[in-house]
Amino acid sequence: MKIKRNFIKWTAAALAACTVFIGGTVAYLTDFDVAANEFTIGNVDIELKEPHWKPEDNKKLLPTQDVEKDPMITNTGKNDAYIYMEVSMPFKNLVTADANGFRKAAADTELFSYTPAADWTLIKEYPKNGKRVRIYAYSRILKPGETTSALFTKMKMANIIEGQIDGETFDIPVRGYAIQTTNTGGNGSSVTEQAIHAFDMYLNQNKGRPGAVTEA
Repeated sequence: MKIKRNFIKWTAAALAACTVFIGGTVAYLTDFDVAANEFTIGNVDIELKEPHWKPEDNKKLLPTQDVEKDPMITNTGKNDAYIYMEVSMPFKNLVTADANGFRKAAADTELFSYTPAADWTLIKEYPKNGKRVRIYAYSRILKPGETTSALFTKMKMANIIEGQIDGETFDIPVRGYAIQTTNTGGNGSSVTEQAIHAFDMYLNQNKGRPGAVTEA
């Protein structure tokens, strides 16, 4: 019986450009998938999708408006897998308004905010090239054919005072990663602890290679 060398499989999806104009935001938040083998026994494959995203309904956005977004991952391979999602949110030094409309002092502000679902745990967070990168681990092992819960179901645009980022373009990359559970989880007592151990192995073996995460 032949045993193949271990591989980790990853897929990436980008929420394309958010372009901000006077009076609001025009957002083009589409996605695409890129898949490449890195290191797995058998077959690990995933699909990152957003079933409720309707770009035609979100052409123009205003400050504090909600955008329906629901990134989730399906295990399309043949192996059980630990699942991760990476979101890179742009931030800038901006003047915003509070809930009562009063101006606040300029501060580093993320353009959109979101609330992660309970099934996802933040495991890494750091700034990188004008974005706040956050990596989440899914709290359950994902079996072939199963789909995660959405990392979040909507994003809210910050209450940005007009005239500061008019005409600029921003992208919000979202990536999904999967690592087979066989021989990667260490001795963690929970799925999340095991997923963190497997992810650290992935980082160590894939620095500077295709499929590597966005590094700090």
